[in-house]
Amino acid sequence: MTIVCPYCERHCVLDGDTLAASESPTGYCRMYTVQDGRVGERFPHHYSSMHVSHIEAVPFYHFQPGSRTFMLGGASCNLDCQYCSNAYVARAEPAPLLYFELAPERIVALAQQHGCHNITFAVNEPTVAWPTLVELAQVAARAGLPLGVLTNGYVPAEIAEQMAQQLAFVSVSLKGFSDAFYQRYAGVPSVRPVLRTIEILSRRTHLEVVTPIVQSVNDEDIPAMADFIAGLDRNIPWHLFRLLPEYKMATYERPSIEALDLKLQQVREKLHFVYLGNFVGSQWVSTCCPACGALAIERISLGGCGAKAVAYHLQDGCCGQCGYKLPLAGRWVSWSSEDKVA
Repeated sequence: MTIVCPYCERHCVLDGDTLAASESPTGYCRMYTVQDGRVGERFPHHYSSMHVSHIEAVPFYHFQPGSRTFMLGGASCNLDCQYCSNAYVARAEPAPLLYFELAPERIVALAQQHGCHNITFAVNEPTVAWPTLVELAQVAARAGLPLGVLTNGYVPAEIAEQMAQQLAFVSVSLKGFSDAFYQRYAGVPSVRPVLRTIEILSRRTHLEVVTPIVQSVNDEDIPAMADFIAGLDRNIPWHLFRLLPEYKMATYERPSIEALDLKLQQVREKLHFVYLGNFVGSQWVSTCCPACGALAIERISLGGCGAKAVAYHLQDGCCGQCGYKLPLAGRWVSWSSEDKVA
């Protein structure tokens, strides 16, 4: 019997008896194998990193703004993005990187100890360790801690549905808008599974979309991506990053901030919340009221992909100027690095 991994759209064959000579019994991501006739994780409940941060640094701007998050990372990915800035985690052999073995109960205890309001898995693709994260989501939910992830969205519809059911907040990386882009720069046949994942999540859980921009590579796709997102919901936050290409494209030109801002002027008429970051001093990381333009949540860019919230100008979630109800998930939570840890 042929055993196929169900966790991403690659559908790797894991049964050694039917493998082609070029295939691996651990699949493309090297995180699953056959155990007792079923697909199982090679490294369940293992992580490469953990630390405490603010949720805007992940970045999530519209979920529990201002909150403290317990951030986890693992190893490996199901894509091979040519410009990946995390290739040292995503493409390396996973075993040496997975230093920490942490049961879900231990993670919840650590998050609570450090005064966190939620948990995020945010360094690499979550579906390469999906059973582990499902178990963590369930344990964390019972403790009142929502779990969220960053994902590339290249998953079957069944896994996208599970993500919508198990996760309180999700960020999907929409890297381009054509099959040709995904074939050349991500190493998979099509963008369509990613678009399907975004559609499913947009109906079922809190969704934000991220797009890393590489000059002259995917910047021409910006209008089409904006139309797609707006067609689902104009309130979906869209984070665009001025990507500094690494890995196999380290010599590529760094995107012009001015050129990106010019391309986004028309996009801002289609979507209510468009953010531009990954450079120090960005003026486009704060949230403004879509009805009157008043500053709603003030953030500062520290140079990374996210930002830091510094002021909240809403009253019960409504604009202090015009009373418009902003589509935020969860209440504002203010904290600082000096907060006492229980």
